[in-house]
Amino acid sequence: MRLFVGDDWAEDHHDVEVMDASGRRLAKARLPEGVTGMARLHALVGEHAGDEPDDVQVLVGIETDRGPWVQALLAAGYTVFAINPLQASHYRARHAVSGAKSDAADAHVLADMVRTDAHQLRPVAGDSAAVEAVKVVTRTHKTLIWERTRHTQRLRHALRDYFPAALVAFEDLDAADTLELLAKAPTPAAAARLTLSQISAALRRARRRDVATKAAAIQAALRAAHLGQPDVVAGAYAASVRALIAVLTVLNEQVKELQGQVAEHFGQHPAAEIVLSQPGLGQVLGARVLAEFGDDPDRYTTAKARKNYAGTSPITRASGKKRTVSARFVHNDRLIDALMTQAFSSLQASPGARAYYDRQRERGANHNAALRQLANRLVGILHGCLKTGSLYDETTAWPHHVEQVAA
Repeated sequence: MRLFVGDDWAEDHHDVEVMDASGRRLAKARLPEGVTGMARLHALVGEHAGDEPDDVQVLVGIETDRGPWVQALLAAGYTVFAINPLQASHYRARHAVSGAKSDAADAHVLADMVRTDAHQLRPVAGDSAAVEAVKVVTRTHKTLIWERTRHTQRLRHALRDYFPAALVAFEDLDAADTLELLAKAPTPAAAARLTLSQISAALRRARRRDVATKAAAIQAALRAAHLGQPDVVAGAYAASVRALIAVLTVLNEQVKELQGQVAEHFGQHPAAEIVLSQPGLGQVLGARVLAEFGDDPDRYTTAKARKNYAGTSPITRASGKKRTVSARFVHNDRLIDALMTQAFSSLQASPGARAYYDRQRERGANHNAALRQLANRLVGILHGCLKTGSLYDETTAWPHHVEQVAA
């Protein structure tokens, strides 16, 4: 016997509907978030499980794949399908074209989706706690890096508006020495008064090389004539810049702290050695790839399935005589970012990867397309290594291309 549950999750509650195999609604309820709500959900299921509850399979459709609620569903033995909201939105049109929407109706849609299309949906992977820990720290680490980039761009725009000399003097706006000097002298007038000894001290603390030459160049740039703003406006900009500098300083500290946590958690995972053996993957990038793929051994039955999840494999649209092949634009942003970075790094680390990339360019592919095809190939190689428990081997991974390079 099968029961199908649609779970429309909101910030503090869940609208659920229980449905049987014929599509008949058995129960619906609005449940609070937490232990109380989970207990009531189990009670709803139990009421319709019949005399042999151990023989009942419960399939749950929900629009998320993480959080304590999902973990509790998995712990209860339910099969959980994390449904993309875009999929649910398209499926909703099968029930009504008016555009009407409610949480209860969404719960019905989700239940019906797992009833009719469970074979087309991907169940939430049974990843280990170890890889979940890696995912938590790697995602936070990457999020902080993205935030640092955003705040650095805000700092750049502010300096362009009132202090263009700073953009000439400093190459890396988020570097420790740059932030120290801008915090000490956030206005053009104050920066022009910085001495060589003050600039040199900041460079030494940041462990820069050729301190004397760089200090002289920075001082000259800060004292050069540039267009500016009235003093009162420059003062207002300086206050804003100090705030951005404070945020960037904290972000730099926490990015460094979390990088250590990423390395620590990743190093404890059994698959770390295999992942690190892949070309272009180090501690941080390898941790991101492992975290986003997960470690459920049954999740990806074939290399193609892993490539499709990664978003590196192309999609084909064929209708009549027209056929087009294009990149996938719906994908896990964090995973595709890590894989494309790996592909670029592998150009230096692997002769086979370099030969494969050059082959794609010779066929007319641009840089991004060739890199994406290389990333797709690397995903297949990683899949083979993980399935067989083998470390990466250059000649095994690229037999044809290695022969070409040798020739």
